Amino acid sequence: MNKGNGMRQQIVIRGAAVSDAARIQRLNRDALGYDYPVDKTALRLAELIENPDCRVFVALADDLVVGYVQANGYRATYGDPAVNVMGLAVDESVRGEGVGRALMEYVEAWGRDGHADEVRHNSEAQRVGAHEFYRSIGYALNKMQARFGKPLR
Repeated sequence: MNKGNGMRQQIVIRGAAVSDAARIQRLNRDALGYDYPVDKTALRLAELIENPDCRVFVALADDLVVGYVQANGYRATYGDPAVNVMGLAVDESVRGEGVGRALMEYVEAWGRDGHADEVRHNSEAQRVGAHEFYRSIGYALNKMQARFGKPLR
């Protein structure tokens, strides 16, 4: 994708490979603010790739990973099957070029194939630009909630 001259390059989406870990780690750090070590990113990515209830898709432009999305199947006793988007990151240099939309379309197709009734995603309150993006591709804000956590180690 080249914003400078208005010419768009072909975006290719494929399943992630462990060899994508360094680039995914940089996207997590730069786009999402999660500076998780690359070696641990590679371990988590390997686990996710092997998990049939998870998908990680990457978007490539000129063979460089410029975005990724992670989605997990979501099953609960209180609702119909869903897909939960755990993370979506797009390199700043290609934002607004359709990469995020294409990644989300892959997640939606995976959800339909797996008989999910909904795709959902939690987005931090300060990520106003992300909220605008999700609305632009047909998502609606349907719940506000607080997040609680407790360290186990």
